[in-house]
Amino acid sequence: MIAVSTVRIIDYDCDYDNHNEGIPVSELSRQSTSVTISGSRLSAAAPMPAATAARRRFPAGPPPLSLYIHMPWCLRKCPYCDFNSHQVVGPLPEQDYVDALLADLDAQLGQATGRGHPGRRPLRSVFIGGGTPSLFSGAAVARLLDGVLARCELSTDAEITLEANPGRVDALHLAGYRRAGVNRLSIGVQSLSAPHLKALGRVHSPAQAREAVAKARAAGFDNINLDLMFGLPGQGPAAAAADLDALITLAPEHISYYELTLEPDTALARAAPDRPAPDTVDAMQEQGIARLASAGYARYEVSAFARDGRHCRHNLNYWRFGDYIGIGAGAQGKLTDVVTGQVERRTCKGSPGAYLASADRQSERVRLDDADLVLEFALNALRLTAGVAVPSFTARTGLPAARLEPARSRMVAAGLLAPDPARLAATPLGLRFLNDLVAGFFET
Repeated sequence: MIAVSTVRIIDYDCDYDNHNEGIPVSELSRQSTSVTISGSRLSAAAPMPAATAARRRFPAGPPPLSLYIHMPWCLRKCPYCDFNSHQVVGPLPEQDYVDALLADLDAQLGQATGRGHPGRRPLRSVFIGGGTPSLFSGAAVARLLDGVLARCELSTDAEITLEANPGRVDALHLAGYRRAGVNRLSIGVQSLSAPHLKALGRVHSPAQAREAVAKARAAGFDNINLDLMFGLPGQGPAAAAADLDALITLAPEHISYYELTLEPDTALARAAPDRPAPDTVDAMQEQGIARLASAGYARYEVSAFARDGRHCRHNLNYWRFGDYIGIGAGAQGKLTDVVTGQVERRTCKGSPGAYLASADRQSERVRLDDADLVLEFALNALRLTAGVAVPSFTARTGLPAARLEPARSRMVAAGLLAPDPARLAATPLGLRFLNDLVAGFFET
């Protein structure tokens, strides 16, 4: 069953160091406290009949394609993180892991044939997430990206992002990443308050966060995302506002501003810290949205804000229900075969040791049925403040727009979905109660 919220949305997105940018919402939602889909359509393992898939039509051809690469190691696991990340012990197996990633990519490209084959589609974006990818040397990232380029075509303007931890990044690494072809950096600042960083178990200081941004600029990065949390233990609205103001002074092109969530079975959840009341967190969120707008950051997704149209194109591909290959321990992908109509989700083995040691690095391949597609499309597309054009539903799922009914009409009547017949978009109320809106598209 879906757990529907009765208060504001608690973010379950991806542009973040713990809720990592580049990780698809459909994967995060299985772990999330905001939309729990364990045992629901998204976790169904039964294969879908080929005849059902054959009825799907993709008039625009295969969806755009991205690549997500997961680096699972961290210096230390943050106490709020329930992600597939592991504290590094001993030397980092850079060489072996890059070899495994490229072998994984070879295998996944070899599993698909025909029109829409991922090897025949240019990659619109590449995202190297984790974990802490900035533990890897510039030489390792260069060999990885060279290997990707040898196997896949990249769009001429492809966005290539790498996540970095302020506590583990230096000028040499940053210069190496830039030379390797990385053109966007996502830095997990999380807070610029020393007490709050300590409460979050972060390994960096406010000074190191500021230095990381300065070093990234010196290395030639002109497209930087900074992550910031609110709703932290002991934080009030004034402190949250000061934290955001301090981040804005660093002038990133993109800001991911999201609430700290206490995920089950994490150290921070077990510690049960004193957190702000829900109404206080609401106030923090609303004042933050207004402050970001006044500073020129347009909100284009629930927790994503950009200046001058510098949206995260990798995440936009997720939210618009594009395709993506996922390689690395625990990575997930979604691929569409427009000939057979099958849409398949793939998951890699989560343990770094198992991933390195296996010849077959995938743990699961699931073909999505029609109800899965309706729910996953809503789960992603409705996060965008502008929503999506209705024809994109057919273009991405192969299903007729009529399949959105009667859920769409019910959500319009509830005031959660805009009545515009040409678009599928949440109202301001729908964005606030996004869990309720998405749950309306759940088919039992």
